[in-house]
Amino acid sequence: MRRPKPQPIRNKLDLADRTQVRLVKKRLGLSDAELIAIVGRIGNSIPAISKEAALQKANVLSKPADVEPIAATAPTS
Repeated sequence: MRRPKPQPIRNKLDLADRTQVRLVKKRLGLSDAELIAIVGRIGNSIPAISKEAALQKANVLSKPADVEPIAATAPTS
């Protein structure tokens, strides 16, 4: 008898599936290390991974850059 190939669960990330990992990394703009760290903390739920990646990007954007203030001088005439 022919049995159908088992379909993957759509809302869970399988780290053993290289294609799925590559697509999630590309969509979320994450590196290998970032994705593995998030999965280690949060779990393999794709919506939870997306939410955590968005929070990380928001935190990076909201931090002020290390820029020294420029001394404003009034023109002397």
